[in-house]
Amino acid sequence: MGRVPLAWCLALWCWGYAAPKDTQSEADSPFVGNPGNITGARGLTGTLRCELQVQGEPPEVMWLQDEQILELADNTQTQVPLGEDWQDEWKVVSQLRISSLQLEDAGKYQCMVHLGGRTFVSQPGYVGLEGLPYFLEEPEDKAVPANTPFNLSCQAQGPPEPVNLFWLQDAVPLVPVIGHSSQHRLQAPGLNKTSSFSCEAHNAKGVTTSRTATITVLPQRPRHLHVVSRQPTELEVAWTPGLSGIYPLTHCNLQAVLSDDGVGIWLGEPDPPEEPLTLQVSVPPHQLRLEKLLPHTPYHIRVSCTSSQGPSPWTHWLPVETTEGVPLGPPENVSAMRNGSQALVRWQEPRVPLQGTLLGYRLAYRGQDTPEVLMDIGLKQEVTLELREDRPVANLTVSVAAYTSAGDGPWSLPVPLEPWRPGQGQPLHHLTPLVSEPPPPAFSWPWWYVLLGAVVAAACVLILALFLVHRRKKETRYGEVFEPTMERGELVVRYRVRKSYSRRTTEATLNSLGISEELKEKLRDVMVDRHKVALGKTLGEGEFGAVMEGQLNQDDSILKVAVKTMKIAICTRSELEDFLSEAVCMKEFDHPNVMRLIGEGGACSLEATPEHQTTLFYTGKVKLPGPPPPLLQDQPTPLLLLPQLGM
Repeated sequence: MGRVPLAWCLALWCWGYAAPKDTQSEADSPFVGNPGNITGARGLTGTLRCELQVQGEPPEVMWLQDEQILELADNTQTQVPLGEDWQDEWKVVSQLRISSLQLEDAGKYQCMVHLGGRTFVSQPGYVGLEGLPYFLEEPEDKAVPANTPFNLSCQAQGPPEPVNLFWLQDAVPLVPVIGHSSQHRLQAPGLNKTSSFSCEAHNAKGVTTSRTATITVLPQRPRHLHVVSRQPTELEVAWTPGLSGIYPLTHCNLQAVLSDDGVGIWLGEPDPPEEPLTLQVSVPPHQLRLEKLLPHTPYHIRVSCTSSQGPSPWTHWLPVETTEGVPLGPPENVSAMRNGSQALVRWQEPRVPLQGTLLGYRLAYRGQDTPEVLMDIGLKQEVTLELREDRPVANLTVSVAAYTSAGDGPWSLPVPLEPWRPGQGQPLHHLTPLVSEPPPPAFSWPWWYVLLGAVVAAACVLILALFLVHRRKKETRYGEVFEPTMERGELVVRYRVRKSYSRRTTEATLNSLGISEELKEKLRDVMVDRHKVALGKTLGEGEFGAVMEGQLNQDDSILKVAVKTMKIAICTRSELEDFLSEAVCMKEFDHPNVMRLIGEGGACSLEATPEHQTTLFYTGKVKLPGPPPPLLQDQPTPLLLLPQLGM
């Protein structure tokens, strides 16, 4: 009988231990006040409060949000003793403050304490958010190229839901409010002027407007950047401008920098390590000349154009390179030494910039009375010259110049050839000639020079012989003609007829002219041997002929004459006969008011000349009525008029 009560006690203890914790908490919970509910708009301040009574030392109260401990909660705890001895019973009050209500603050809140190894949790309280839409994302300011599509984003939420979005451009709705069409992302096709964009969020509580975003329209990136021309120190570049909307371009900026591994070829890659050279140019034209660059040097260039709204994006870096220039200075330390029949010339590379790729050296040597000789040495820096001991050259000097693909650089000062002395370096007979093909023996005439001279001399003799034969043939055909030089004013001419020197030559000349027999007979007495007349300068020239000065070689003297010529090639037979008739007419011409011959040795002749021209020779002195003109005063020689053939 004594065991039955003991069994019942054990069963009750086990049931009490195994009972649910919540049941225990509700029955033995120390909480006398639980958190309440809060519903408010975003940004409001709210407070949650819980209260409990405990025996003994007061515990620390913790707050839970959605069953998760709030580590950094803004809470305060107040402890008030209820007993007289301050040890038996305490009242604990904990307050949680939410300073600015946000969406993440919404949820279930509870208080939790630990007492005697047990955990107690209060009844939950709820925090809710309700009011005008709240923007999670608003449109941002942008700078976009003209006529280029772009996107804008806008997001808003409640509660209450749903929230509808509407876009506005320059305060004008883009989407009608009817239908409540919402659009989270705006896709704009492009603009040609700067505009403003905003969005409106609508829910059951009202309307909220986002910030206004300004979309600035910039010029498009220039295109087709290219090099127009290249020089050793200059580059001329051009480009095509992009669209700039309603805003005209004001200027363009071009940047140039020495090429380096750090320069990016495409936009977005690293900028050059050093500060680029920036040049500004007014447009149009969209062209610029870069000056004072380094020859044969790679550069990178890019360009950007600016309007009143701002600059365009930069073009991609364009690699360019200046052309080669000539070396800026001559080779250094040029020396020339002679050892017997050889001469060694040495030099060093110029210390100044070459402005290109060195292709070789040129050497020039000359003597006091010999022409200069040029040699291309290549990239070697010394050369051996073979000298002829039998024909030494005095005052021999050499000069050297470096050259690139752009041309020769400055020549060194002429260096005289000096004899080799011990201690000046390796003797010449120990050196191997550095020229692949030995140069022609300096200061002597090579065999091919002699051969070339002989060929030229033979050609000259042959040409002279052909010329003499041709001239003799023409003289035989046309003969020689003499006529007076034309003078201004009324001149008095008188002449005496001289006999022909060769009757056979006279007949051949007259027959070759193709004139009538009557005219031939009249001209036989006025013929003179053409070879006895030497022609001088031209005194006057017209369309059909010219007048030249000449000298007639007589048996005992030389007489100045004037030669009148007629161009047979442009005249007819009748015109030729008229011209020759002048000689017939002048044989017996004598008038006091016309120029006449005075003194001995008067002569007039006619003959065809080698130059295909007919000539008339007049000799004698000029006499004018009154004082003689200055040009004719004391002039003992009459005029020789020559009608010439066109050559």
